[in-house]
Amino acid sequence: MPRPFDDHYPIDRRSTVPARRLSGVLVVVLCAVLGVPCRADRQPPELHFEAPVRLTSQAEQLSDLDRAPLLATMDLLGLENPGPPIRVVLAPEDTPAARRAPSWAVAYAVSGAGLVVLIPSRVPAYPDRSLETVLHHEIAHVLISRAAGHHGVPRWFNEGLAVHAAREWQLEDRARVSLATFRRGGITLAELDRRFQAGAHSAAGAYALSAAFVRYVVDRHGALVTARIFDHLADGRTFGDAYHHATGASLSADESRFWRHLDLWSKWVPLLGSSTTLWMLITTLALWAFKRRRERDAQQLEVWDLEERQQLERASTSDWVH
Repeated sequence: MPRPFDDHYPIDRRSTVPARRLSGVLVVVLCAVLGVPCRADRQPPELHFEAPVRLTSQAEQLSDLDRAPLLATMDLLGLENPGPPIRVVLAPEDTPAARRAPSWAVAYAVSGAGLVVLIPSRVPAYPDRSLETVLHHEIAHVLISRAAGHHGVPRWFNEGLAVHAAREWQLEDRARVSLATFRRGGITLAELDRRFQAGAHSAAGAYALSAAFVRYVVDRHGALVTARIFDHLADGRTFGDAYHHATGASLSADESRFWRHLDLWSKWVPLLGSSTTLWMLITTLALWAFKRRRERDAQQLEVWDLEERQQLERASTSDWVH
């Protein structure tokens, strides 16, 4: 494969940390976080790092990371063999590799080529919280392609599964899902694919909703459902057909259930916990307290006025001559 990048990437580091650096117990714990069974006797993907001199330290830091969490991702996908080494390139902002990505994107993967490009200067940006998380997310895309036999996977499922695999779901995602739910109108899963290309704001909502749907599918159909889907995809089935055979339900039916699943808890709890809602609540309480104080002051003035009139009446009555 011809090199798609400039020749000024002199460092070609191989990740030298073996998967067994983490104990078998910890690997099982990592799988439990995703809700999938896994084995600790396999090797995760081999990673080859490349970076210019100015990003050497970041490349070395990433190459020293434990790759055991990637075993849990492989089990989530039902992938027995991780395939050939994955090339990880750290690209400065002023390089052609970085300029190929949208300005808001922190990384991208060329899954068929086993290539991941990271743009460290753009991290953190939603849905990524660190360069390590970005790396896991993008490697997940490569593994997803391999698990599917390089057959087509919808963008929303690909991105949602990568977020789920990298365990990126946080309270912020709940808030984004809530906002998207309130104003979703005619949003469908197919519409999510288009939103990934519609700018940073739309893409952020699409990431959150895609991840929420993947979580819903796993919760509804069990931890092995994604592995079954990819098993059928690798056999050449379409995604809709693979989904139906793996779950026993049609994709459209589960999509309808998913929107209904976003109940009051999903809609209101994150919204009530936001800083904007908190200040609105404080302002409302302050206005209510001010109004109540004005009402009590008016009532007190009426009481004093009544008492004063009564005292005047009693004083006038005492001067009468019988």
